[in-house]
Amino acid sequence: MSFGNTPVAPFIQALVIPLHSGDIYASFQFRTLWDTDFMRENKVSHYRLFPKSLGQVISKFSVRELHISFTQGYWRTMQWGQPFIPSPPGAELWVWFQDSVTDVDATWKELTNVLSGIFCASLNFIDSTNTVQPSASFKPLGLGNVTDHSFLRYATLPREIVCTENLTPWKKLLPCGSKAGLAVLLKSEKLFHSSFHSQAVHIRSVCQDWQCKTTSWELRQTLNSVFDLHNSGQTKREWSLFKMFSRTLTEACPLASSSKLYIDITDNPQGEQFELSPATSLLSQAVVLGDRRTFSVYDLTQETTFGTVRSLNLLIRWKSNEGEMLRPLLHAERYVAGYGLQTGEIHTLMYNNHPYRSFPVLLLDSVPWYLRLYIHTLSVTSKGKDNKPSYIHYEPSKDRVKPHLLEMLIQLPPNSVTEVTVQFERALLKWTEYPPDPNHGFYVGSSVISSLVPSTVAMHTNSTRERPLFSSFFPCKEESSYFVRIYTEPLLVNLPTPDFSMPYNVICLTCTVVAVGYGSLYNLLTRSFQIEEPNPGLAKRIANVIRRMRGVPPL
Repeated sequence: MSFGNTPVAPFIQALVIPLHSGDIYASFQFRTLWDTDFMRENKVSHYRLFPKSLGQVISKFSVRELHISFTQGYWRTMQWGQPFIPSPPGAELWVWFQDSVTDVDATWKELTNVLSGIFCASLNFIDSTNTVQPSASFKPLGLGNVTDHSFLRYATLPREIVCTENLTPWKKLLPCGSKAGLAVLLKSEKLFHSSFHSQAVHIRSVCQDWQCKTTSWELRQTLNSVFDLHNSGQTKREWSLFKMFSRTLTEACPLASSSKLYIDITDNPQGEQFELSPATSLLSQAVVLGDRRTFSVYDLTQETTFGTVRSLNLLIRWKSNEGEMLRPLLHAERYVAGYGLQTGEIHTLMYNNHPYRSFPVLLLDSVPWYLRLYIHTLSVTSKGKDNKPSYIHYEPSKDRVKPHLLEMLIQLPPNSVTEVTVQFERALLKWTEYPPDPNHGFYVGSSVISSLVPSTVAMHTNSTRERPLFSSFFPCKEESSYFVRIYTEPLLVNLPTPDFSMPYNVICLTCTVVAVGYGSLYNLLTRSFQIEEPNPGLAKRIANVIRRMRGVPPL
């Protein structure tokens, strides 16, 4: 039992980036470090700032790393650039287990059920039919060089809908909840009115110092949102904290050792693009996604930040519409081609926009079993020529048991488009396997592309303590490159669907025939027949009336 291991005070940071399209990209990160080791201690009872529910999950299921995200909308790379922490539409979960786990599949199934209850999500629908075991992708982001991928599980639910019931338990895991600090801005009715919304939880082990003599558990909660200029009803290019979140900042989280708000002013060094109010003299520079960025910093732990009104309502007012965003060096897209409901073809396009450097990418595709891939039709072309992958790992699917898994290492030539195509055949499901809305289609999860993209700025990896949180999530050991993970669009595929109205028609017709036939027979068998005398004529009835008056029996 441990009572002395306590979590380090949380680091809380938010970043606001004015986009060239007039939209606003807001990113929140909350990090808590805990100096404890679940694997060496039999029981941990002193949690304090670390959520007990997550601590018990790590301890019970022997989790080495856990990454879970819930995303509503699709990240538009060509309009918004690269996100700091990418995530696919829907729900994504990937976990590294300790090598002490004997039955990984059973532990994985139980873990998904527990996480489904914690986050009020449909993670209990994760089973063997949508779970894969990557052989090269999703390396650990924390400590430890794990090479045995049998302890890794990855699954997505592209149809998962993210709503308030998922945001509420996520906010309850924060050190101050949603009562103080930057978390007061996380108002559900504003966040879910945005063009893009993603919330995630990442748990991993990290070094406490640069020598890595001792380790800690890191809990990092992230929330990213893009506020659209037109959807929000704005008549002019002007944003403020109150317009975005219907709240202003009045104090920092009392439990946080660092609470800062960053505004990206890299493209606005002299204020010619937009005006920032209130202004601040505190500036910071950091290398983010291979580019050196400049930020205006508002330290919420300092009382002078809030001024005399004890309130910070940051205002961004555009002055000019000029300026273009640099194209991302790497982005991808995917679509389904073909006609009919028997066969089709999946196309994945990967763009290398670097003018003179080529670099390798690792492509991961997980395709459901009801799309039967013709792997012999797989082709990779760049600039009209075949591009042979240097590494291919393929696991065929098994009907109603597991999906296809395809991993390839492909070299992308400079300033090129690489196309990966594969044909498939649609399976005919059992009538009980169709959802309530079968004509809507079936979702196929996003492709995952991982790469070390050439960087223009050297990365100083030994200053992780001083750098902002959004620049230090993915590890990078090469100064000339930085790690990027991107996701394509999920696919919506139609399958051969029976006419579910025919059973209704057959039931109605059958019931009608049975009702008429059986009803008539039952009526004949149960009705009692009686012989009735014919009605007398009018003269006879009058005569009988007269006879009754005279006291004579009727005729």
